[in-house]
Amino acid sequence: MLDAILEAAAERAVVTAPARYAGDWVTEGPWAQRTGPYVRAVVSRAPQASPADVRRCAEYARRSARKVAALSPAARAAILERAAGLASRRRDELAVLLALELGKPVRDGRGEIDRVADTLAVCAAEARQLGGELLPAAGWARGVGNTALTYRAPAGVALAITPFNAPANLLAHKLGASFAAGNTTIVKAPPQAPASSAAVVALLLAAGMPAEAVQLLHGDGTVGAALCEAEEVAVISFTGGVATGAAVARAAGAKKLVLELGGNAATIVCEDADIAAAARVCARTGYSNSGQSCISVQRVYVQRDRFEEFLDEFTRQVATLRTGDPLDPATDVGSMVDDEAAARVVRWAEEAQEAGAKITIGGTRDGATAAPTIVAHPPATASVVTQEVFGALVAVLPYDTFDEVIAACNASRYGLQAGLFTADITRIITAWRELEVGGLVVNGSSNFRLDHIPFGGVKASGFGRESPRWMLEDYTVVKTLLLRGISVFGGDTP
Repeated sequence: MLDAILEAAAERAVVTAPARYAGDWVTEGPWAQRTGPYVRAVVSRAPQASPADVRRCAEYARRSARKVAALSPAARAAILERAAGLASRRRDELAVLLALELGKPVRDGRGEIDRVADTLAVCAAEARQLGGELLPAAGWARGVGNTALTYRAPAGVALAITPFNAPANLLAHKLGASFAAGNTTIVKAPPQAPASSAAVVALLLAAGMPAEAVQLLHGDGTVGAALCEAEEVAVISFTGGVATGAAVARAAGAKKLVLELGGNAATIVCEDADIAAAARVCARTGYSNSGQSCISVQRVYVQRDRFEEFLDEFTRQVATLRTGDPLDPATDVGSMVDDEAAARVVRWAEEAQEAGAKITIGGTRDGATAAPTIVAHPPATASVVTQEVFGALVAVLPYDTFDEVIAACNASRYGLQAGLFTADITRIITAWRELEVGGLVVNGSSNFRLDHIPFGGVKASGFGRESPRWMLEDYTVVKTLLLRGISVFGGDTP
């Protein structure tokens, strides 16, 4: 199936993105078509799941859970390692698929597939580390003469609901870690990237993942809601918007949850920073994937004495970015996910301008392609400051004191990740302690992530941590064994 998907993309034919129910690929049913935001033509189509399909998948997953759990961690790791190698070999073809469905430049797409390979390799390594503990039962009087042990057991059935902006790597995180833990997984793909999602599932199956380990459904929010409510599901990992995340939590009830719900990330540039380097990094990371990343640089706060210097250099750096055809390897900024998203970026920039801000570059669009935009001096109440832009726009604001900028960053309802340019260790520690975020990047922008490092937010940005090691904690349950009257420490009581 992987070959069929990638060959169709290579030929620029409409790619059939199959679903997978109860161990079989499904290529029939009512179809939804995906129009590529740059090519302006249908690039893929996917069969839409019905309520009966959802029920069938949930019941099959429950029946399959024991078989997947019985596969040894070493066997699961070997499959994940083969999948990592296969991702590397099919890198260029998968990047073309991302470009067609999403308008993501092939250069960024190749980078995403490189991360898929890394993520799956890390999942394999974590599978090999699964184990348990010998607990200090005899350290307390009532425990003397007894032994207590734990191990991490698979949760059973996991549900992975993935977003469009990084559909391959975020699926690799969710599905790879779930399989490493010994679960069977139901994947709900984003409607904007059905073929890219199907390709990742097909890649893992081609590497030897058992048919019982994964199912793939396409559809709208009603499909996701029904899956969240299914009693067979034990744990849900969701990446997406705040409103949808809240709906997932309501539907999930007592299930285990990992929610990554986005942000409007801030980066602080202090007066001791290398301004040229900071501007260069913010330009590169503020518009990659057209700003459609939950940690994309959205707000840059610059110490007032260096503000104009930074703004001039930042504008110059952004002007060098090449916008256009995502299939051209020279393109830096492709299109956004659809026309509506690009129009929103322009509208919010204009609203800020009407309120007194200055647009130093951009502020226009061509269809779904938004020109890289800088909005300087927006009011603190502007949408480009308070909301998640999730687009090719960066707001630049001055600040006077470090306490002031910490407060400004924390005024956001989001708290995913922040960036800080400074060599002052006191400021670094202060920011690490005081910023209300899940992660801080020093001497880099907010938009940097290592896939083997914990990643997640606070406040409206969600809870739980992604990255395989930490996801395994959510994808497993701790089971305890108490041995009465058996202890290597002897049985004398104090």
